[in-house]
Amino acid sequence: MNWHHEVRRISERSATAGRVAKWLTPGMNVKRYFVLLILSLSVLMVGFLHFVWTGPYRFIATKWILFLNSFTNPELMPLWAVGLIVTLLALTGAIWSVYKLNRTFLKATGLEPSQAADHMYSRNALARGPKIVALGGGTGLSNLLSGLKEYTSNITAVVAVTDDGGSSGKLRRDLQMIAPGDMTDCFAALSDSPVLARLLLHRFSRGEGIQGHTFGNLMLATLSEERGHFEGAAHDLNDILKVRGRVFPATHDPAVLVSELQNGELIVGESQLGELRKGRAIERVRLDPPEVRAPQEVIDALMDAELIVIGPGSLFTSLIPTVLVPEVRKAIQHSKAKLIYVTNIMSEPGETDDLSLQGHIDMLVRHMGRDPDVILVNDSPLQSDVLNRYQKEGARELSKDPLPEKWLGRVERAPLVAIGNGQHDPYLVSRAITEQLYAPRRRTLH
Repeated sequence: MNWHHEVRRISERSATAGRVAKWLTPGMNVKRYFVLLILSLSVLMVGFLHFVWTGPYRFIATKWILFLNSFTNPELMPLWAVGLIVTLLALTGAIWSVYKLNRTFLKATGLEPSQAADHMYSRNALARGPKIVALGGGTGLSNLLSGLKEYTSNITAVVAVTDDGGSSGKLRRDLQMIAPGDMTDCFAALSDSPVLARLLLHRFSRGEGIQGHTFGNLMLATLSEERGHFEGAAHDLNDILKVRGRVFPATHDPAVLVSELQNGELIVGESQLGELRKGRAIERVRLDPPEVRAPQEVIDALMDAELIVIGPGSLFTSLIPTVLVPEVRKAIQHSKAKLIYVTNIMSEPGETDDLSLQGHIDMLVRHMGRDPDVILVNDSPLQSDVLNRYQKEGARELSKDPLPEKWLGRVERAPLVAIGNGQHDPYLVSRAITEQLYAPRRRTLH
């Protein structure tokens, strides 16, 4: 029992230290005003002393000094030390009163004082972070966003909306809307509130008509129905949730993913790809209809970005669908931002089991129309039990695949996987990505 109390005490102490550290973060606009408060109080005390000592109320100052001296033994404590102690006590009282006053104001506005540092850190310090656009879908994109939000709030997530399975697929068919599932995951990942994230991802296990749906999907569907279009729903949810960053679909128009195999056959629908492909090679994928519109916010974000990140995620069903939107592809091609491709750790059985690491890069470039400036590859060793588990599923490690000279000049290897896990660690990946912001661009070898 004592051990649990000790662990909780250490955890609380660490949390407090973390909040204090956030107050001292550059860009919080706090340190300058704290220093100004100390200087102002010091000048106030000196000015008040000068006023009393030189004015008609000098007798008050004399009586105060005599009063203090009556409690002082000059042999044990010099008179100047008494003045210093009184000054420090006055400063402490002034700062404490300001602190308690601020807590009262914060509670009156509905913000818990313990959350103030996080709130201001998000609004002030992170607002000065790099402008990053992340494209993709599935768990790969939401996982990445949960790490990136610790570095910047200038994040725009561009989400693939061609999923036609599960809750998203049912809402697409019933309401003729785009797939909301991956957007819900991204909103949850960017949320500062664990409660909100849990609510958005809650999946109903019972109830006629809502069983199998997540709360976030139903919220997007409700807003879309009320607005009459998904475009307004996306704007509303960005305003309602107040997350770190913004989440937009790659297109507001419903579209179906069509996969063209090398033998000329077509597979219509994202959820059918793994089942119907049966090991046959994919030549390319496209949208039906092909001319779908991209949100203007997505185009503006891509043109204004400092970093564009694509991946990690399923190549054919998460990454490539975002760049199949003509306006998105054109914006990526013309953007001056550094483009980073975060490669997958393992191949995906049924989807990319026949593709090497080079095949992944070449396929993405073919559909995107632009070479990545940085190819981020995992450098962390995978544990044998993790590898064995993946191999039993038919997957293999991609990071060991050789690459031609054309791409070697742009490969950046970094530890991207936490120990004991076979998936990308959001914080390791985000750190590796942000480190590339100011790194010089590498030239492709031809």
